[in-house]
Amino acid sequence: MHNIFWFQKTANRSLAGGSHGSVATMSKQYLTTHTIDNAHITDVFSIAATPTALLSASGSSTLHIHATTQPNIPLVQSLTGAHKLGCHHIAVSRNGKIAASAGFGGDVKIWKLADSGTGDWQPFGELDFGKGAGKGAGEIWAVALSEDGQFLASTTYDGRINVWDLYGDRSATMREYETGSAGAGTFGLCVDLSRDGKYTASGHQSGAVYVFNNNTGRLQYSLPGLVKPIRTVAFSPAGTRLAAAGDAGIIAIYDTKHGEHVGNLTGHTAWITSIDWSDTGEYLLSGSFDGKVKVWSIDRGACVATHSETDKALWAVKWLPKMARNEMFCTAGANRSLTFYREATGA
Repeated sequence: MHNIFWFQKTANRSLAGGSHGSVATMSKQYLTTHTIDNAHITDVFSIAATPTALLSASGSSTLHIHATTQPNIPLVQSLTGAHKLGCHHIAVSRNGKIAASAGFGGDVKIWKLADSGTGDWQPFGELDFGKGAGKGAGEIWAVALSEDGQFLASTTYDGRINVWDLYGDRSATMREYETGSAGAGTFGLCVDLSRDGKYTASGHQSGAVYVFNNNTGRLQYSLPGLVKPIRTVAFSPAGTRLAAAGDAGIIAIYDTKHGEHVGNLTGHTAWITSIDWSDTGEYLLSGSFDGKVKVWSIDRGACVATHSETDKALWAVKWLPKMARNEMFCTAGANRSLTFYREATGA
């Protein structure tokens, strides 16, 4: 059954830049359109969206691909045996042609969309740790891809942030950033690349947030953190804002031009595990440990929607790239399901 929910937009400080006076309250309506129960046999830890598909990863060895442009969002491909010990992160390039998955065994697999036009994904090698530190669990944790899929950013257990050229020498990092004295940084729980590839951002167990300039190879900003672990970071589409969230239950918004903290989004009452910007940068999606998903208006600095299909942890939330349809997003987590929502108003 479709589950409709209404929420009100309220005026608050602007996190998008610019000033606003009094704002009339407006309603925003979403509905759940489809749920794929038991999409995986264990927790779904990570999802990634292309213009036509949703890739999902879990504690099992198989990655799944569902076709998001077809009715009922069918399972169209399973990459069996991708990660023997399961997969904790999967990322896809914005152009939808390159994907990367990181497994609990320390392995990082690269995938590419077949040139045949079938929509199938095929192996495209993996990262070779031959010239770097030994391959092992924790050497690579979170991963993110650049818009064209050429560059991959990754975090490590000891706080290093690496950038790899997937079309170059995969056995050596292109950039390696330290976030503490050598080998003594705190666990890098999350990472993101700006769309233009200029910046890498990382969030850490210590609550620290760092932004690095990939052009100069230097630390751009050490941002005031949230004290508690940061589990998710995301650049806005234009790259002007960085959102960071985690165990503090607050989403911090930073201005990337000046490295300033410009505001917080508050309303979650549990750890925030995943955030994602809408295509336009107007809205931010967030998922939390108590199963709640929220949609935030950046312009108003306010929550405009809250929903929950489960009281179990959500590990991943993603907007689907906007095509000729209303906005859609997907949530996944400990209930092993994929739940899809769409904007109901057609606005």
